[in-house]
Amino acid sequence: MLTITIQRALRTNLFRAVASQTPRPSSAFRTFSVLGPRYGELDKDFFGPGAKPGTVPTDLEQATGPERAELLANLEGKSLWDMKPLELTHMGTKKDPIIVKSVDPERYVGCTGYPVDSHEMIWLVVDKNHEFDRCPECGQVYKLNFVGTESHGHGHH
Repeated sequence: MLTITIQRALRTNLFRAVASQTPRPSSAFRTFSVLGPRYGELDKDFFGPGAKPGTVPTDLEQATGPERAELLANLEGKSLWDMKPLELTHMGTKKDPIIVKSVDPERYVGCTGYPVDSHEMIWLVVDKNHEFDRCPECGQVYKLNFVGTESHGHGHH
């Protein structure tokens, strides 16, 4: 348990360091990290066929995992990653939190306060097992809406 806490603290500090060097948008939207793709279980397209003997494989032939899923989505004219900023219409509270959808049980969210840009970006881990997660700077409350499956197919947990 202590190791997980230390790992989480190190990840949070790493994201804060990166975020402090990231240019901030001037729009009325909050930027946030999207580390969960929009796909569920692994399927037959998760692994590429590889190259025929004596040939050099293309990116699509040799790609696997999320990289392959992204290439296939791009071929269909779709976006695998939800890169749209989260639009805030209110201050998140315990009774009315900001809902963050995710196929993963955890998601990183960069909070810049409400109204937008009222403080430096702070990276939070929003977890499905928490009742809610709160920004330590402004008190904004986030709740994870877990839309994935319990067995998300990573195979290393």
